[in-house]
Amino acid sequence: MIKIILMVVMVWLAVASNVWAAAAPDDNSIRIGVAGPISGANAAFGEQLWRGAERAAQDINAAGGIHGRKIKLLKGDDACEPKQALAVANRLVDEQHVIAVIGHFCSSSTIPATTVYDDAGVLAITPASTNPAVTERNMPTIFRTCGRDDQQGLIGGDFIVRKLKARQVAVLHDKDTYGQGLADAMRARLNALGLTEVLYEGLTRGEKDFNALVTKLKGVKADAVYFGGLHSEAGPLVRQMREQGLEIPFISGDGIVSQEFVTSAGGPRFVRNVFMTFGADPRLVPQGKKVVDAFRQEGYEPEGYTLYSYASLQSIAQAIQATAAMDGRKLAEWLHKNSTDTVMGPKSWDSKGDLKVSDYVMYRWKENGSYEQME
Repeated sequence: MIKIILMVVMVWLAVASNVWAAAAPDDNSIRIGVAGPISGANAAFGEQLWRGAERAAQDINAAGGIHGRKIKLLKGDDACEPKQALAVANRLVDEQHVIAVIGHFCSSSTIPATTVYDDAGVLAITPASTNPAVTERNMPTIFRTCGRDDQQGLIGGDFIVRKLKARQVAVLHDKDTYGQGLADAMRARLNALGLTEVLYEGLTRGEKDFNALVTKLKGVKADAVYFGGLHSEAGPLVRQMREQGLEIPFISGDGIVSQEFVTSAGGPRFVRNVFMTFGADPRLVPQGKKVVDAFRQEGYEPEGYTLYSYASLQSIAQAIQATAAMDGRKLAEWLHKNSTDTVMGPKSWDSKGDLKVSDYVMYRWKENGSYEQME
């Protein structure tokens, strides 16, 4: 009987040991997740998030790490799919034991994933999710280093009415949390300025044939088109508009801030008269010059959200440095009370986790296939 009991105890200890081994990292690293669309139609944005975080981790580690510990990044691919984002979030928390996450990209992925992070007390900073709901749910560990669609929509609406002087505006969206939310924010601004859109319609993500929609735009005599969505649909849409002779202004948001927009449109000649809202170009901020130069020396242009991701990791690192904590709730508490120094300049957050200062401006796509900030 004693032998049986001893055997049971030994088996239990072996199982417990394996569980502990699975539950605890086997090194002294600081584990941080980077989550976004690493694959799929929006993988270009996932690459921006990864490149920015990877460079920041390399720079911080090369300088000695944080309290002598090195940052280890764990990649999570959600493909901008909400269900996949939930699976990624649970894996990062339960299996990979991250203390913080940079991500996600699509708001429709960030919103469900952050419920997992906040419940687990994991700090999460999204460099790119702009839907207001991300920070409107009383989740103290959730932040963003970008602005919100209700801010972005104001800039877009003002530009259309006051600068372009458009009067027959068509408002389109991709039916997604981000795309429709952005379109609705801009539409609300149009209406507040006394303008009613001549067309409001949703298309489907993954759709490529928009010729019937272009015909409809002609039928309502649209003199400007606003699209809430990502480059994967915006590119083919604007190309088919141009192919049918519709040269009117095409305006969108930060979902087309990638060279993939030009590629999906079929080349630079199709992106003429295209405008977009995005934060003031982070590549022009003096604090980030050294990092931007380093990227370019490697042959990579740090466009879009690359530097937003870098700044997100810098902010996490500074919170850890200041608190010596590995608890996401303590890190979040520090970020709510303090500002951080980043490649994008100083950043500070309000009680919701939103930036205290948003800097959306207008950009235009040039005939050479690059974009530039407008005055």
